[in-house]
Amino acid sequence: MKQVIQNFKTGELYVDEVPLPSLSEGMVLVENHFSLISAGTERGTVKVAQANLLNKARQRPDLVAQVIQNIKKEGLSATISKVKAKLDSLKALGYSTAGTVISSMDTNGMFKPGDRVACAGVDYASHAEIVAVPQNLVVKIPDEVSFEDAAYTTLGAIAMQGIRQAETVIGEKVCVIGLGLLGQITCQLLQANGCAVFGIDLSESFVSIANEHSADKAVLRNDPNLRTICDNFTNGHGFDTVIITAATQSNDPIELAGDLTRKKGKVVVVGVVPMDIPRDPNYYRKEIDIKMSCSYGPGRYDVNYEENGQDYPYAYVRWTEQRNMETFLDLLGRKSINLKPLTTHVVDIADAEKAYDIILGKVKEHHIGILLKYSGNETKSRSSISLSNKPLSTINTAFIGAGSFAQSYLIPNVKSSGASLDGVVTSLGITAKNVANKFGFNFCSSEANDVLGKEEVNTIFIATPHSSHADLSIKALQTGKNVFVEKPLAINMEQLNAVIETKKKHTQPLMVGFNRRFAPVSISIKKEFANTGEPIVMNMRINAGSIPKDNWLQQKDIGAGRIIGEMCHFIDLMQFFTGSEPVKVYADCINSTNDKITTADNIAIVVKFKDGSVGNLTYLANGDKGMPKELIEVFGGSKIGVINDFKDGLIYKGSKATKLKSSGKGHKEEVEAFINALKSGNESPISFRSICLTTLTTFKIHDSLFTGMPQDINVDEILNG
Repeated sequence: MKQVIQNFKTGELYVDEVPLPSLSEGMVLVENHFSLISAGTERGTVKVAQANLLNKARQRPDLVAQVIQNIKKEGLSATISKVKAKLDSLKALGYSTAGTVISSMDTNGMFKPGDRVACAGVDYASHAEIVAVPQNLVVKIPDEVSFEDAAYTTLGAIAMQGIRQAETVIGEKVCVIGLGLLGQITCQLLQANGCAVFGIDLSESFVSIANEHSADKAVLRNDPNLRTICDNFTNGHGFDTVIITAATQSNDPIELAGDLTRKKGKVVVVGVVPMDIPRDPNYYRKEIDIKMSCSYGPGRYDVNYEENGQDYPYAYVRWTEQRNMETFLDLLGRKSINLKPLTTHVVDIADAEKAYDIILGKVKEHHIGILLKYSGNETKSRSSISLSNKPLSTINTAFIGAGSFAQSYLIPNVKSSGASLDGVVTSLGITAKNVANKFGFNFCSSEANDVLGKEEVNTIFIATPHSSHADLSIKALQTGKNVFVEKPLAINMEQLNAVIETKKKHTQPLMVGFNRRFAPVSISIKKEFANTGEPIVMNMRINAGSIPKDNWLQQKDIGAGRIIGEMCHFIDLMQFFTGSEPVKVYADCINSTNDKITTADNIAIVVKFKDGSVGNLTYLANGDKGMPKELIEVFGGSKIGVINDFKDGLIYKGSKATKLKSSGKGHKEEVEAFINALKSGNESPISFRSICLTTLTTFKIHDSLFTGMPQDINVDEILNG
């Protein structure tokens, strides 16, 4: 299918063929008829991408701070790899579309094939022939509303939320500063609400449109009589509310709003403007209320609402993103709003570059609302696209999932190991195409079956969200593939039992990405303690840092939390150092009434091993990022081994300290060990029994927290069950 794409590194903007997006639970697959280019928002996005690296950094200081912090945590080399992966990415543009439902997996059963719908959402309702959109960002279009008008729905919801924040009532006098597309729609909605509407803008053409179609009165910002005209419009009282819909780096809209607002009036900020609010003479003396408007409405930036499909109760949250969208469409159906004068261009998707030339000013044409039009073709339904026909190696790999981790640590190491990269699958076709081009895959796809069902692919790497690991591993084993799955193997006992039952019937290797045991410094310490003939004590202090509760990793049904999703690394490392199996575990975590804190992320765990060894894992999310992340100590046989954040290590013996060199956390060595095992026909570098033990131990940690009691670990019960 065709999609508008921008390369974030080079700034190049173009239309390309990409695989169609995959459909999953809670999503709706829609064939677009029209999508709206939001000139203000998309102009800014495109300009950031087209800036050089220095200017990108200036415009996104928040990301620069993240890079600096990552260097402290993971080192310069690893950070450079991450930054390159992020920069060399393709970005989908657009967030407001209208089309027809192809199929739906929405949990409410609201949408059926053939339904006419409007869609919203960055990275979802993109400028593409086919989009997959979360169910709460999809609404049905009334019969009276055209696809062209419905494509404006997201902008309409944004304008509506600004008005809801203003809490305007019939008869109030409202000023709208900024008469671009969002401002024009805001003016029309205010008029439909019974308000007297005044508009201000720097553009003569926008003022003209507002005077003719959207506002009771509109004036240029630089009109010398502006203040007098406003006084006459408000009878000298000032505006009840000023809504700022402008997008500018100037502080003028905020200053002007304060000047024009009446005493005890309101200023609502919808557009992107500086917020340098002058105390005197207006905001303080008039006691002006300042309110922000958050995009489409309640639900925005809430993962549970937008991505997981959890709606807010109608009685308690009357207006959500979706209900704002529905209301806007209802107003269109009742002819309370007229969008026809706002549509200045309708451009075919194949010519989308011309439309962006207009909004970027490369082509001087008056514009306000620009629609992209989509027409059916025979190729748009393909989930897979062939890119090359490079020779296949003995170990021919495909990737299911290719996020920043896979691009930084897995794919380059697979390529350097001599294995061939045949296919790559991601849920978004644009990502699959980008990764395929970047690393030289032969084909890209949005459907896992395209690689699982390909006979030439004999090895599957799985780097998807945690909840899908077990299912994909099972399917890969059943189709005769070798499997490398990122940790964890499973997120609950049901999944683990299913993997075990499948593995009993299929003998090909299955490897889980427990990389730390492959780090050179870990191997050096293992050798030092290999022949002591006595138990060891291991202390592992992990200053992991906080992850918000709405992060996918923290969601029980997706990431399963950090005990299962992250602490498994250190249970595996303990097994590696001891060469023994865990038999008992006890865990306790902090108690806190602070709802922002995930208490289980601040935990002390004691693991007892069959050979008498003991491992202490202290995993912390409530510390300071300035301290190195991982400190690992091993005691036994009159020796001490230390790993300092996998940057270096020490061996203490004979009252002397010997420094150990380190070259990372073992990602490269892990992949090489797996590929070499496949080449030589050996089993996985980590035994399946050990992998199951690690997974089971993380489940038992949860059980210990729940019961407050130590938990026995007996893997034979499930392996032989």
